Amino acid sequence: MRLNKAIAASGLCSRRKADEFILAGRVVVNGVPEVNPGRQVQPSDVIAVDGRLLNAAQNFCYLMLYKPVQVVCTVSDPEGRPTVMDYLPEDVRKLRLYPVGRLDYFSEGLLLLTNDGQLAQRLTHPRHHQPKVYEVLVRGAVPGAALSAMRRGMVLAEGEKLMPVEVDARPAANGTLMRMVLHQGINRQIRRMCRDFGLTILRLKRVAQGPLELGRLAPGAARHLSTVEVTALKKSVAI
Repeated sequence: MRLNKAIAASGLCSRRKADEFILAGRVVVNGVPEVNPGRQVQPSDVIAVDGRLLNAAQNFCYLMLYKPVQVVCTVSDPEGRPTVMDYLPEDVRKLRLYPVGRLDYFSEGLLLLTNDGQLAQRLTHPRHHQPKVYEVLVRGAVPGAALSAMRRGMVLAEGEKLMPVEVDARPAANGTLMRMVLHQGINRQIRRMCRDFGLTILRLKRVAQGPLELGRLAPGAARHLSTVEVTALKKSVAI
């Protein structure tokens, strides 16, 4: 196995980041510094990054979590708030899983967690940004002018230009339910869009990301992705 792939397979980082570590002289193989990312290594070789010994290539884990509201998308929280790690099954808590992307504190729905550094890097890179689908319940009616602006691409109050958003709206018991498909990763994009049109969000839920769909997963529940889902996810980011 190539050295950069072996480092990525340990779960430490992506393959690209592994290249950076190697070229910077931060990697040692069997006690000898190595600066060639293509160096072939064996399972018996001892690899260290910044003096830290790496585990052998591990079995990657891919989890879908229905993140509840009032939960933070971090491994730990200095304020003591619940984190997504609190909702993981006991059998995977010992693995070094990390959230791929974020949902803000008051948003809910589909969140992917994995220890596959290369896949996580691809999924969060703008070049491979995947469409994400949200169900957004707002108070009252949504003006047609607001929907038109979202569909053609708008500029946020802060000056950020947005790509067109696919949006459909229908009346709901407490207001209007919008189904929105986003094609870029602007921080808190939906909340800021609605703010600019004076819309009050009552519920914001991510229901799909790329080839993955939340389906009937219950709030706070997690499940392993199927082999078919993992294959489709990797294919979507050219792995």
